[in-house]
Amino acid sequence: MDSERVWWAGYPAGVGRDAQPFPFDNLGQLVRRAAERYGDRKAETLVLPNGMEASLSFKEIDSLSDAFAAYLRHGLRLEAGARVAILLPNCLAYPICAFGALKAGCVVVNTNPLYTPRELELQLQDSGAEVLVVLDHFGDKVTAVVPRTAVKTIVVAGIADFFPLVSRTLIKAKLKLSGAVPALGLPFMRLPHALHQGTLYRAKEHLLPDSVQRPAPTRDSLALLQYTGGTTGTSKGAMLSHGNLLANMEQIAEITKVYLTYGEETVLTVLPMYHVIAFTINLFFAFHSGSHSILVPNPRPLRNLRAAFRNHEMTWMTAVNTLLKALPDEAWFRPEMTRKMLGAFAGGMRTHPAVLQRWEEVTGCLVIEGFGLSETSPLVTYNAAVRDGSRLRRTMRQVGGVGLPLPGTDVRIVDDAGKDLQSGEHGEILVRGPQVMQGYWNQPGETARALQDGWLRTGDIGCLDAEGYLDITDRKKDMIIVSGFNVFPNEVEACIALHPDVADVAVVGIPSEDTGEAVRAFVVSRKELSVEEIRAHCRSLLANYKVPTSFRFLAEIPKNAVGKALRRELRLPAASEG
Repeated sequence: MDSERVWWAGYPAGVGRDAQPFPFDNLGQLVRRAAERYGDRKAETLVLPNGMEASLSFKEIDSLSDAFAAYLRHGLRLEAGARVAILLPNCLAYPICAFGALKAGCVVVNTNPLYTPRELELQLQDSGAEVLVVLDHFGDKVTAVVPRTAVKTIVVAGIADFFPLVSRTLIKAKLKLSGAVPALGLPFMRLPHALHQGTLYRAKEHLLPDSVQRPAPTRDSLALLQYTGGTTGTSKGAMLSHGNLLANMEQIAEITKVYLTYGEETVLTVLPMYHVIAFTINLFFAFHSGSHSILVPNPRPLRNLRAAFRNHEMTWMTAVNTLLKALPDEAWFRPEMTRKMLGAFAGGMRTHPAVLQRWEEVTGCLVIEGFGLSETSPLVTYNAAVRDGSRLRRTMRQVGGVGLPLPGTDVRIVDDAGKDLQSGEHGEILVRGPQVMQGYWNQPGETARALQDGWLRTGDIGCLDAEGYLDITDRKKDMIIVSGFNVFPNEVEACIALHPDVADVAVVGIPSEDTGEAVRAFVVSRKELSVEEIRAHCRSLLANYKVPTSFRFLAEIPKNAVGKALRRELRLPAASEG
């Protein structure tokens, strides 16, 4: 295989063919060593839209996550491998709870706050989570759901937690007056109280720092259930081990060592940390590299980012096409706000060439695209770059493509029979590397279909050129990606079909300048049905990004001989209409 790894020649000087391994057996050790190295430096700063801020140092986050680990292990008596679901936006509670759960030997279940109660219930039931950490804003969402799941303990965090007393009081008063925090009709534990209990357990039992994670997780231990859609529309939990996530961070460290300076960077964390991109890069890699992470809890509307840009000089950020397209159009946004930014690392969805070009023209800041999946922790390929003064410079392509396979990663392109294709030929993308998942949670059949002979069948269609540069030409089967979030037509169709006046339905993705792709539904109705009525029905069952943005009413859905909807026929006119 070595002779076929033509992409090695494209690595910049100083980037190795294999990543240098970290001296850690688990993610808890990574957190501990970063705290020892960076100590009292700011690790995370939460910036609210009104400009109010609260920060925690590396040492504080390490200590607080130790306390949360002790609470889980000794207060709740959770066994190693117990699942802890985290339903939080970007906030200071997130690293504390995620790090603490992993230190305790538990498994983090990232949970999207945009989920409807139905979607949340399905994920909690599938994961078997025993603990749910939730922001108080979402109390009404979990009240009806939790009794039908395995959740035994609810830990409630507040956006004001860890702010100074005066600021905390003001924030709580404003939230109370606005009615933004609904009542939670179930017993729960406030996060500060859980941390206090954990601190007492540690003191009482004279626990050394590493003791809270014994039996210590190994690289093979399960760390994360990252839920992604399935080809049938059913939710699947990608099983990522401590080793998978450490390996991907080792690879990221290898490719970025030619331009990032440990302990001196400031990263904008606007992508949610429950998304695998931000979980690996903004949460863990940023902590490992001593970066100061600026947390934005909700980027919508985009003016919520104004205080972060005004108060901090970011040196890098992660982003998706939607953000890169919209930011330059904001009246408050100024190019000088990115004057110290080395680059913006884009993933989750394809960055349109026009968006990339305009962003770079306006800001002078390079966009570095990559390709990844939840199943690969997530990064697989990257666009090579080096530091050129205060900016980054590409070493290969100008625009287009998703780059070279990471060090230690192999990529193949095969036809339907599994035969390797030549450079420039399009086929299914297969990936092999230490970042590839262990499998899908409780779904051996799906695991067997995805992992074959050591290779992950991504289902994505693409090609490798003569230099080993990957380009993606189609999405996984019929999956739709809206602002970086996966939407599967079968799930949307199933929800629409619940309406009593819907006789048949088919859902496809259409191009969107704003979100990359948008959802369009074709409906056959039994009687007159308005767009407003069917949209309201969808909103009651689906997260907002899954709700179709447009509807078309047909007399009949085109189908094949076995009755399967021919989405390809629907997609062509849908795409041409925009």
